[in-house]
Amino acid sequence: MCIIRPMKEWEWIDLPSVGSTNDEAVKYSHEHAKDKFVVTAYRQENGRGRRGRSWIGLEGNLFMSLGVEIPLHRLGQFIFVVTLALAQSIKTLSPRADVKLKWPNDVLVQGRKISGILLEKGARDYIIAGIGVNVKHAPDLVGKSYRSISLSEIGIEIERLELLDVYLSCFDNLFELWERKGFEPLREQWLNMAKGIGETITVVQEQAEKRGIFSGVDSDGLLLLDVNGKIEKICAGDVFFKENKNI
Repeated sequence: MCIIRPMKEWEWIDLPSVGSTNDEAVKYSHEHAKDKFVVTAYRQENGRGRRGRSWIGLEGNLFMSLGVEIPLHRLGQFIFVVTLALAQSIKTLSPRADVKLKWPNDVLVQGRKISGILLEKGARDYIIAGIGVNVKHAPDLVGKSYRSISLSEIGIEIERLELLDVYLSCFDNLFELWERKGFEPLREQWLNMAKGIGETITVVQEQAEKRGIFSGVDSDGLLLLDVNGKIEKICAGDVFFKENKNI
């Protein structure tokens, strides 16, 4: 849960319709002066996720892209701020909700995807965090390993801009904690909500597939995989659990 406070530190641009809020945020980062900004849109036509996947933009859902200036070498830790903020937002609205985090950037509710998250580079030191949240509707993820779910389906009736306020408050709290005390407090919070710690998982990478025990994440946010008693550090890949892949 997080403390809700005014969105005074953010510059906010809300658009009626865009191809991608990330594209608009990247453009805006070239001319923008404030430390943090957020681009939202009522309708998004060409949202995208990791590895070129599409993200279906249904009306009533929240489409936002955050622009934050951070050094590129902190990108691996920054994704934990982004995902934890969404998980905490949902728990703030519904404390009993079954919310889990899946490495590297998925938020699951009742085992189903509630969001799509994509980090991209903006101008100068801006990192753009694109986030799509299923508020009113959940797209049908045909052929995917995970089904989707919406906040409305779990009894959270909220409008997209109301969720934006909650999310940015949670994000600010976590970002300030990260700045003050480093990554360890965030890592601990993430592990407390992580799905599959101690279980056998499969990590699918572009050129390889690895199987082992999910042993946590390191101080840079890399996944720790125990393969026959030897810890391997994974920097990128898609994680699958027993219920999603025959392992």
